[in-house]
Amino acid sequence: MDGSFPLPRIADNASPALDPAASPHPKVPATVGPEVPQILTQEGPRGIRFDFNDGARIALPPGQWRVRLRDLDTANVLFDGPSEGGVVASTKHWFIRFEMEVWEHGVSIFRHEYDARDKPVLLRFDRAIGDTIAWFSYAVQFQERHGCRMTCEMVPSLIPLFQGAYPHITLVPLGTPDPDQFYATYKVMVFFNDVKNDWQPYDYRADALHHMAGAILGLPRREARPRLAYDDPGRPLLEPYVCIAVQGSAQLKKWNNPTGWDDVVGFLKASGYRVICIDRNAVDGREHVLTSMPRGAEDQTGDKPFPERARWLKHAEFFVCVSSGLSWLGWAVGTPVVLISGFTHPHNEFHTPYRVINWHSCNSCWNDVRCHFSRTDFLWCPRQKDTPRMFECSRLITAEQVKGRIRQIPGFLGNQ
Repeated sequence: MDGSFPLPRIADNASPALDPAASPHPKVPATVGPEVPQILTQEGPRGIRFDFNDGARIALPPGQWRVRLRDLDTANVLFDGPSEGGVVASTKHWFIRFEMEVWEHGVSIFRHEYDARDKPVLLRFDRAIGDTIAWFSYAVQFQERHGCRMTCEMVPSLIPLFQGAYPHITLVPLGTPDPDQFYATYKVMVFFNDVKNDWQPYDYRADALHHMAGAILGLPRREARPRLAYDDPGRPLLEPYVCIAVQGSAQLKKWNNPTGWDDVVGFLKASGYRVICIDRNAVDGREHVLTSMPRGAEDQTGDKPFPERARWLKHAEFFVCVSSGLSWLGWAVGTPVVLISGFTHPHNEFHTPYRVINWHSCNSCWNDVRCHFSRTDFLWCPRQKDTPRMFECSRLITAEQVKGRIRQIPGFLGNQ
């Protein structure tokens, strides 16, 4: 940077000098974000320690030091300044190919460029099922690009889907890895209130859900299905069947047309299909707002293992659903997905030629940077809350529009 701009003192959140008598190595104070090792994991000269477990971090014993952090790919100097000891840490926690250098009394004594080859790296995924399925292919790309020894922390129920397909990647349940063993750690999830983009390079609303993992991990935006490996005893039914899933974790994720699901299920049955509901809950909602399994659908609801859900989806003729974790599982197994959603823009999810949205109604609030999501509000509807237009984004999607998409599926029995 030229001299007209002051260098940022990285660390708005860097720790002060720490008491060296309390420990043989300085410790990092608690910060917002994932659990990270308090003692930095990598050793340098003169008692210096460093790692990339919460962004770039350098711990210095008491002395007269100068520290510089640089982004090797943009050639930007991110921090350059004196330190009398303690911890210097970057404000950015997403992947940056950092270079760190330390001088003592004007002499460079330590320089390190980020290099994860053959080193242990941890990716921490969120509890969201669909997000993890959407993002896992980026974990694979990161491992391949950097040649690291990858560990992924995830919801334990998803591990049986991936472990057999990626034996070279260690998959562990949430909360189990020892943070002291890793060269680098990255938290891969959607950060709703990351105003300064410290945890993700840009606002999650500006891009597709799955591409945010690529942004956090410094990878090209590329949609790629993860490989799945699970026991599959074959078709669960001899007759042609279609899977449906009607539930979502908030009301706006559901298809709020009051007769839509019943009409579509009747249409599918009249076309020659059995219709199987694979939601976790046959009835779901909050207080007076409940969504029930459609009339005429066969009940395969319940908290069943994901390999069993994958089996039902793999052998289905197609899958009719809302934007939820199961929609991403249907995409991952390669089944045609008829995805009904108004609150997300179609670019938010995986590509499917059978995406259903009504552009005549309010739509796409999830991808509008003016709308701030509230996890605690089951009836979140940021533009039309408590008005007659509430949830019109899906309420005005008609059964006829959904049937039209279904008729476009090659081999649809109703066309014969």
